[in-house]
Amino acid sequence: MARLTLSLSCVDYDRTRAIFEEKVRVSGCDIVPTAMSPEEAFHRAFKFQEFDITELSMSSYMNQVSKDGSPYVGIPAFLSRMFRHSSVYIRTDKGIERPEDFKGKVVGVPEYQMTAALWVRGMLEDEYGVLPSDVSWRDGGLEEGGKIPNLNLVLPDGVHLETIPRDRTLSEMLDTGEIDAMMSARAPSCFGRNDKVDRLFPDYRSAEEAYYKKFGLFPIMHIVGIRRSLVEQHPWLPVNVLNAFIDAKQVCYLNLAKVGHLFTTLPWPVDEFEAAKALMGDDYWPYGVKANAAEIEAMCRYSFDQGLTARLLTAEDLFAPSTFELAKV
Repeated sequence: MARLTLSLSCVDYDRTRAIFEEKVRVSGCDIVPTAMSPEEAFHRAFKFQEFDITELSMSSYMNQVSKDGSPYVGIPAFLSRMFRHSSVYIRTDKGIERPEDFKGKVVGVPEYQMTAALWVRGMLEDEYGVLPSDVSWRDGGLEEGGKIPNLNLVLPDGVHLETIPRDRTLSEMLDTGEIDAMMSARAPSCFGRNDKVDRLFPDYRSAEEAYYKKFGLFPIMHIVGIRRSLVEQHPWLPVNVLNAFIDAKQVCYLNLAKVGHLFTTLPWPVDEFEAAKALMGDDYWPYGVKANAAEIEAMCRYSFDQGLTARLLTAEDLFAPSTFELAKV
């Protein structure tokens, strides 16, 4: 069988670096990787389908699958995960002292369907009783004006979303108090400069650890997609690609555990590594459908309830069937 030459776009994470450095290979393939930011990878994948294998926003991928289908087939390699309590910013002069105070407020978000906001809205509803319809939403560019939302959304009755003027930014409007709060994967530039802008959860580490202890969820942000036409031609490809990402993550774990010399530019990374394992288990960043069933179910429920998917999805809708069987191999 001739080897396939396939292009790959994703962030050069510590957990993917072994693929970039060819320490881990995809069986049967020669990979040509290109490192880029998540935002660039998503744009080039969803709009132009430039790459054979690519990092994808989980929320945007679910939206595609539920409607007209996606040109990519998902595999359960979750390249980006992050607790999102740290991603909620507030004006301290708007009467917001706790999550329940979001009711009746004007809240900005760069893209309503972005995965970070999907999780925060789900958290606010499940844990604090704040519904999306309790908030007035504004979307637009975080730091640059003129941004046009990527998806045509049909939101549930009672959910109000407006796009801000094209010459304005969300960071500017939070800075001036024209919006009361904001959800963003990246900190707005006014944070740390304006003393009236703070996080909803200033001690977000403690809040996130408490959330994990209560719900057992480590939020998924991004997945890996393979061009659908390639999967149809080469049914063996999803498992081979997934196995490579699993192996690359294992290389990362081994490096994090080394104490002779440090692989990260932090003074106590091994202590953090041990703390994560103590709280979340040895494989605290799991790949695969079975190990992430609770997160996948939550995301499917949140996405449907929030009007981001046209139907209630399941894991079977999202991932290549062959990748469900890895535990039996």
